[in-house]
Amino acid sequence: MRFKDVFSIIGPSMIGPSSSHTAGAVRLGRAARRILGGMPERADILFYGSFASTYRGHGTDLALVAGLLDLQADDAGIKDALELAEEAGMSVNITASALRPAHPNTAQIRLRRGEREDTVTGCSIGGGNIEVIGVNRFDVKFTASYPTLLIFHGDRPGVIAEVTDVFRQAGANIGYMEVDRKSRSGDALTVLEMDGPISGLWTERILRLPDVRRVCLIDLAAKEE
Repeated sequence: MRFKDVFSIIGPSMIGPSSSHTAGAVRLGRAARRILGGMPERADILFYGSFASTYRGHGTDLALVAGLLDLQADDAGIKDALELAEEAGMSVNITASALRPAHPNTAQIRLRRGEREDTVTGCSIGGGNIEVIGVNRFDVKFTASYPTLLIFHGDRPGVIAEVTDVFRQAGANIGYMEVDRKSRSGDALTVLEMDGPISGLWTERILRLPDVRRVCLIDLAAKEE
């Protein structure tokens, strides 16, 4: 497990009664927005477990939509998130599932923006921290606590070596890596958590590599590009 700073242990500055149900949900929404590449036109949110039974009382629905609007956890606008989403042209549909999830505070977020559609499944694990456990039917795990790259690519020998060589040449250090694939020689997803900010030049170089189809940058500490 990578070290967490003392403020993530104490808890975040936030609006709302629960760091798990509000601050964590905001963070999950912001991470999902980064994966999509901007504000969604449509968001279908499915809550599981404790989220499903208490989201209205704890404002989890408002918090997650606020995250999709890229609001911070301490933004007073969270209470008006549904109205703000409607004004911004975002269609929101929220449902609850009776299925028992692996973690009680779990949400599946299906987003659409133009022709792009992404499905992100994540958990709020306490103290405003999150863990994303699935992206577009890939089983991967990351926390979005560090600058993170999602690299969608074909599964062929040498792709991961070519990707990591980009960072070797840049003198950048990879703190965590995970790979999942849908089938042998099919589609794959590589997740890289970096120890420092990620330059747009790096992502451009990775995009030019053979069999790399898409790159998503998640850096919640940086301004959205």
